[in-house]
Amino acid sequence: MPTKKIKRSYRKVKYVFYKETLIDKKEHFFTFLGAFFGIGIIGFINSKYFVFNDNLFLIGSFGASSVLIYGAINSPLAQPRNLIGGHIVSAIIGVTVHKLIPNEIWLSSALAVALSIVFMQITKTLHPPGGATALIANIGSEKIKALGYIYVLSPVLTGVLILFLVALIFNNITPNRRYPVKKDYRKRIRFILGLKK
Repeated sequence: MPTKKIKRSYRKVKYVFYKETLIDKKEHFFTFLGAFFGIGIIGFINSKYFVFNDNLFLIGSFGASSVLIYGAINSPLAQPRNLIGGHIVSAIIGVTVHKLIPNEIWLSSALAVALSIVFMQITKTLHPPGGATALIANIGSEKIKALGYIYVLSPVLTGVLILFLVALIFNNITPNRRYPVKKDYRKRIRFILGLKK
């Protein structure tokens, strides 16, 4: 009996480390290209059409999204519903909280992040960079705050759509990469936890 447990534990560890650790140079190359072009396109648009100091079109949460959608494409948190929905839900929450509590940054920031997490959970759109999107609506420059609900459309929605389109291109170039992923994550989670089918 102990031998079976050891073998099962070994399989779990091997599965997690083998599947979650990318060592393939080709994969790294396409991860790099996707992230470079995704952020690069948004940055280029920002530099041509927006004032450099304001960075209205290029927000920090897009960098974190890039890690997920180009580097961890199998993650449930990187899938299109989570990417797009998580940012939109969080942007709406962030702007709403800022409008209700404009002068207490510590309170509005904490509420925006906490509420965005809960609403992403409720809507099944959990995407960790969404918390940063909500936070930016409260701590961003005065021009970002002045955008109000336009912030949801631009930079958030337009930027996320650019990242998504680039992900569709670069994550599907090779036969080893598929985005979006259509796997049953429940089976994977049950296997890792050692639960019976």
